[in-house]
Amino acid sequence: MKMYLPIFSILVLALFGFKGDTQLASKLGKPVQDFRLQNIDGRFVALKDYQHAKGIMVVFTCNHCPFAKLYTNRYNQLNSKYSKLGVPLIAINAMDTLLYDEESFALMQQKAKTEKFNFPYLYDATQAVGKDFGANHTPHAYIIWQENKQWIVKYSGGIDDNGDHPEKAKPFIANAVNTLLQGKKIANPETQSFGCKIFYRKSK
Repeated sequence: MKMYLPIFSILVLALFGFKGDTQLASKLGKPVQDFRLQNIDGRFVALKDYQHAKGIMVVFTCNHCPFAKLYTNRYNQLNSKYSKLGVPLIAINAMDTLLYDEESFALMQQKAKTEKFNFPYLYDATQAVGKDFGANHTPHAYIIWQENKQWIVKYSGGIDDNGDHPEKAKPFIANAVNTLLQGKKIANPETQSFGCKIFYRKSK
């Protein structure tokens, strides 16, 4: 599998991380904990709010990462298409604001307004949710599915394999959602996540 990256993105990835970091173990096939995070509209969002959904696309993204910026339209398109089928998208920012001033809640609100997000953009201030999922880069996408009153990770990795040219990309996450909606097992449930590395603060 080849990944097609623009030159400036390669430079960024060289500085901030290239492929999936092994510091956080994979959650594939395992449950994630419920959470309650503040959305950019000031309200709080929790997994229990989605009890009638079949699944959720959870994307860890951020404000400053050049690679993540390439995907805004794709987030909106994915949510528009699949929320109608019971699989909405939510985005979470777990970047450390102590390292990046651009990741403040106020700038998250500004970004969501400017780029017309049609999905929740949640602030993971403690980074606890990012750690629970094992998110390593922005963007790092997951599909979680409801099974026996738990949210099980069915997919982990990239949105697709071409940040610069979505029309040429293999739509990993879309294909995975389609497969799950058909009641089938995902052939490639884990791919590499590419983008700026998420640095986690050490627990006290």
